[in-house]
This record gives sequence, C-alpha cells and structure tokens, in this order.
Amino acid sequence: MNALISFIIFGILVAIPWFGVGVLGLQSLFGIVIPYICFLVFMIGLIYRIVYWAKSPVSYKIPTTCGQHKNLASPWFKHNRLENPFTTFDVILRMFLEVVFFRSLFRNLRADLYGKRLIYGSAKWLWLGAILFHWSFFIILLRHVRLFTNPVPGIIEKLDYLDSFIQSLGVPPIYITDILILAGLTFLLLRRFIDSKVSYLSYGSDFFPLFLLIGIGVTGVLMRYYFKVDLYAVKQLTLGLATLHPTIPEGAKIGTIFYIHLFLVSSLAAYFPFSKLVHMVGVFFSVTRNMPNNNRYKRHINPWEYPIKHLSYYEFQERFKDKMIEAGIPIDEEAKPEEHKWYTMYGPNKNI
Repeated sequence: MNALISFIIFGILVAIPWFGVGVLGLQSLFGIVIPYICFLVFMIGLIYRIVYWAKSPVSYKIPTTCGQHKNLASPWFKHNRLENPFTTFDVILRMFLEVVFFRSLFRNLRADLYGKRLIYGSAKWLWLGAILFHWSFFIILLRHVRLFTNPVPGIIEKLDYLDSFIQSLGVPPIYITDILILAGLTFLLLRRFIDSKVSYLSYGSDFFPLFLLIGIGVTGVLMRYYFKVDLYAVKQLTLGLATLHPTIPEGAKIGTIFYIHLFLVSSLAAYFPFSKLVHMVGVFFSVTRNMPNNNRYKRHINPWEYPIKHLSYYEFQERFKDKMIEAGIPIDEEAKPEEHKWYTMYGPNKNI
C-alpha cells in the first residue's frame, strides 16, 4: 500500500506538467516560476537543517568503534586508526572512506533465519547498488554543469567524453552513467519488494524518492535517445535561470518531456531537505562518525551541564557538626567561613 500511494503521487507529479504545458501552454510557470520556488525551498530548508544540527549540543562523546583503541601506556598494542580514530586526521580519513566508498555498508552483513538457525552472510549487492546509484548521480550532476555555464569548463568536457567513450553503438553516444544509475535504482527498488524484511519496514518515504529518481532518469534518457529536444533552446533557458535573467525561447520546440523532467527535478529539490535524502549532508554532523575516540586523553565537556551548589568545608562542618562530634570526627576550629558561590563541575559560574 505504501508503494502504491507513493506511485500514485508520482503519477500525479508527472501529469501536472504534461497537462500544464502540453494542454494549457504554461511554459513560463513550469520553466521559470516553479524551478525558482523549489530552489528557494531547497536552500532555506537545507540551511535550516544545517544550522539546527550545528546548534545541537553534544552531551557525550559517542563515536562508534569496533577496533583497538590507542593505548597510551602500552605501544605494542597496534592501534586501528580507521575503526577507532584517535586524532582529527583519523576522523577525516574515516569520513572520507565512508562518504566516498560507503565503507560501513561494504562491511555490512545480512541475517537470515533458516529453520532455527540464524545465518549471517554477505550483503555486497546492496553496497554495489548504492555505489552505482550515488556515483552515477554525482557524475550526471557534474555533466549538467555544461547547461548552466558558457563557456563550458574543460574538466566538464573531459568528464562528458569519458562518460560517453562507447560511441560505436549509435548517435548520440550512450552515457555509461545513464545505464548504471537506472540499474542501481532498479535494484534498490526491487529490493524493497522482494526482500520480505525490507518490504515490511519500508514506508512511503522510502518508495517515493526512488520513484522520483527513476522518473528523472527515465525522462532524461527519453529526451536524449528518443524524444529529440532543442538543446540550444534548453541551454538558453537554463543559462537564463542561472544568471537570474530567465526567458522562454520563442518558437523553440523544447518539448513537453523536458518540462516533465524539469518539474520532477524541482520537486526533488523541494522535497530533499525534508526527506531521508538529506543524509547526504547529515552524515557530516553524525556524532557517531565525526568525533575522535580520545576520552582517556582529552576531557569532553558537556555543554548541558547545569550549575550545582557546593558547600565549603566550613559550611559542611557547621551543618553536620553534631553528627561529626558524635562519630568522633575531629572539628577543624581554624576553618573560616568563605563566600558561597555556585559551582559547575568545571569551576565557578560567573553568570550567577
């Protein structure tokens, strides 16, 4: 049911620009107004998320570890820098491998119940599908920079050439990332249908982004290989959007398929800050990943620590003097009254 509802919403998103542009002729609305609004929502939402995460105090140092901690007293125990980072450089190295190569997902295991036996096995297919999608999506984003720049940077042209190095299968050349991203997304979607455990745990928020991304990929492929669009007019429109001088090229046959593609991309941008997709940014704010495990070397101060009232020895002695005498504890007659202060764990609180 979650998948069906998500697919219906996706179908409505496809029908809106098809009807709005193909029937009503609202090119300016779907080519200028909606992209700007969605981009504004994307930026405001993303900035809000980043500021909210950055302001959240970290009460405890809780990096996830599964390797040998750095031993300050016994150097013969080999320290595992990736599994138990001790310095900031170790954390950067660990985060790089996590963000670029999905290291933790590569090491992930799956559990299956065979009869009464719990069997753990490899889950490399999930890692491969995620790598295919994420890397292809990143390269496709870089390729699209050419639509917003004039002249096109040389590195983007080289990337475009490498991506389409198989040029013997027809004209226009086939992009490798077009095939890989659809393969990766198809695997991730089928996994949520075929695997009963994953299907049971899947919500509409899991299916909808996949349908949206597949729709973006399919419309992009259709524009390139089936429905021919006027690339000169498309670049004129995208350059206008990038330079804040938007205009709809007159007389150009851009095609309804382009506006469907653009509307889906705009919908994804507006949906991004409020969805699970924002983990792309949130991973850098994960306290289980971005902190070194150096508790024994450097004290972590809890920013939530509240003021605690401490008694001086004189005040303690005056309060429990009778009981101290009864217990035979000597009384320090030289103890002098001190000015009472509020203290935290780390010293006097000057704000009180």
